Amino acid sequence: MKKVLQIENLMIGYPQGRDKKIVAQDINVDLHSGELVCLLGPNGAGKSTLMRTISGSQQPLAGQVFLEDQLIHSLTARQLSKKLSLVLTERVHAGMLTAYEVVALGRYPHTNWAGKLTSKDHEIIQWSIDMTGANELAGRTLGELSDGERQKIMVARALAQEPEIMILDEVTAFLDLPRRVEIMQLLRKLAHETEKAILLSTHDMDLALRSADRIWLLPKGGQLHVGAPEDLVLNGTFEKAFTSEGVSFNRFSGSFQMQKSSEQPVQLIGEGEEAAWTRRALEREGFAIQASAPLKIEVLAENDQLKWMAYDKNQSQEYESIYQLMTGIRHKIEDLV
Repeated sequence: MKKVLQIENLMIGYPQGRDKKIVAQDINVDLHSGELVCLLGPNGAGKSTLMRTISGSQQPLAGQVFLEDQLIHSLTARQLSKKLSLVLTERVHAGMLTAYEVVALGRYPHTNWAGKLTSKDHEIIQWSIDMTGANELAGRTLGELSDGERQKIMVARALAQEPEIMILDEVTAFLDLPRRVEIMQLLRKLAHETEKAILLSTHDMDLALRSADRIWLLPKGGQLHVGAPEDLVLNGTFEKAFTSEGVSFNRFSGSFQMQKSSEQPVQLIGEGEEAAWTRRALEREGFAIQASAPLKIEVLAENDQLKWMAYDKNQSQEYESIYQLMTGIRHKIEDLV
């Protein structure tokens, strides 16, 4: 894979009179073609500042950013727009422009002073629409599209620039789960099939862990960590960056969960997805699954019907749903101490 972006000894932040407000420093990392990289970090860590700095829209406090061996902050706006495209969270107001016309805006860095599109430009515009699966949207105005459809068109516009790097800042922030999954799958496909380097800043940690080739993890007040999602989970870096009071990261499930001040033991008997979801409900309620405990929960499937049996000392109780089970045992917690 080709190295298209190189960051050396970067310090990011803001000048404050004669002083500097340093957000993060000692950043040394590369971005390669054909990779989807997700930038993650807690609020206030400096993700947006880093994105603005490496996209050329904000000067670094120190250090250098090279785009194909050229200093990115020395490039003109036109030179930069031929090599790097940017997609932001904010809604773009395009009047009555159709989706096709919005995608066509991505070609203007490559046109002459008159801005006339050639047959080759139209081929690239259509290719970008095809690659993003947006053919059905092309003839509609941007104002008619849903948020998910609009973001797909904005990705197509960025692709039409024919950049080496696509940088996207929180583009899935206001989308529902199916649309977030769709956009993430699209970006992964584009990175692998077009050999673009794609950097996405996101708060959607679960999708990032499942989709990214690499993670750039920026903890608050710390140094940038880089690696495959699984590597950062296994070495504890991910957990350290996000764990705060009342929240913990589960390395086995790759998800965050609330910490309980006191966990009551419970024995769970059962297999399959029914037992897995029962475990989740018990852990949410503050129970810790143990091999031997005063309270025993058994998941049973009889004649295609599910039921849950709770055994406590010499008593037993049958429940027809997890909701009934949780309601029933909630009142037993104090008796099990």
